Amino acid sequence: MKRFDLRHLKSNFCGRLEEILQTGLEVGEVGIFLFEVGDFENVQKSADMVKKNGDTLLNSLRFNEVDWTIIVRKENMESKNLETQKASL
Repeated sequence: MKRFDLRHLKSNFCGRLEEILQTGLEVGEVGIFLFEVGDFENVQKSADMVKKNGDTLLNSLRFNEVDWTIIVRKENMESKNLETQKASL
């Protein structure tokens, strides 16, 4: 499990979040990401980014008045496709 503090990036954290999701976590590893909420659009952006990368959003919660935390598990695309196939049967 790794923790990444993206609060210093303010609303411009999406590029760094995507970079970490692609290269900063091993398959099966969990990452904790902190970022500033600003408006709640940032929360949706982060969830969309996780989904786009094929990873699993385990939790999303308000950390304090200005910060948000998401917990993400890095997925293997092959196992994700297998789960989808099993669910459709």
